[in-house]
Amino acid sequence: MAFFFKIVPEYRRLARFSFGRYDGKPRGPGWVWVIPFYHQAISVDLREEVFDVEPQTTITKDNAPVTIDMLVFMRVVDPEASVLRVQDYRAAARGMAITTLRAVVGDMNLDDVLAKREQINTLMQTRLDEVTDRWGVKVNAVEIREILPPRDIQDAMSRQMSAERTRRAAVIEAEGTRQAAITNAEGSKQSAILNAEGSRQAAILNAEGSRQAAILNAEGFALALERIFQTARTVDDNTMALQYLDTMRALAAGDSTKWIIPMELTQFLQRFASPDDARSNSGRQRVARPDATSS
Repeated sequence: MAFFFKIVPEYRRLARFSFGRYDGKPRGPGWVWVIPFYHQAISVDLREEVFDVEPQTTITKDNAPVTIDMLVFMRVVDPEASVLRVQDYRAAARGMAITTLRAVVGDMNLDDVLAKREQINTLMQTRLDEVTDRWGVKVNAVEIREILPPRDIQDAMSRQMSAERTRRAAVIEAEGTRQAAITNAEGSKQSAILNAEGSRQAAILNAEGSRQAAILNAEGFALALERIFQTARTVDDNTMALQYLDTMRALAAGDSTKWIIPMELTQFLQRFASPDDARSNSGRQRVARPDATSS
């Protein structure tokens, strides 16, 4: 009887059957002996593999047709189940991916399908993994490559995008205008405050200057009065009498026919008269009016 040996790599396992009966466990890695006509062997790859789901046209919840293209990443975790429980796990996984995609998209509106791609990927991976687990296959990830809505919807989306950009531009321009107006108003306010502060300081300085000038004038006037008073104290009675005589002489040179002579003048004149004349004048003063003497 001839014997054959097969070398099984690390990333593969060999499911061997003896006259159609499974031997009980996968073989490998290493060498595995196979007897012709007695053993049948099926090789299973344990590496992660990816298959492309051709573009599928599905109907959303709001009756909008969309075309979706996606990739499915999976690997065999149980070689025995992948051989004994499913005829072709790759074809089965592909068909399940298409069916699950139609079910998931059919429960969502078009806007959600276009905006929630990550959510669709996660939901697809979860549902596929629940089904393929009994085949000994683990679905690691599902990635949507492209979502194409109908042409009319694409045109509407383009118009909507253009309108949204126009709106954003208008909002940004209005915001810039508002900020400029605020800045101008703030500048005007600061300018008015500075002008008012300047006017106030100028008024204060003018008032302070006027006050200092008034104080200086008053001090000068007081000093002048004090000087006059000091000078007047040094003038003797004879000088004052001579001043009075000069005054009377100036009056006599006038056209008046009546004079009113103050009594103080007679007191000054008594100082120049003899003692007898002074006593006679004093007697006459007693007879005269108390306020003035007429001549």
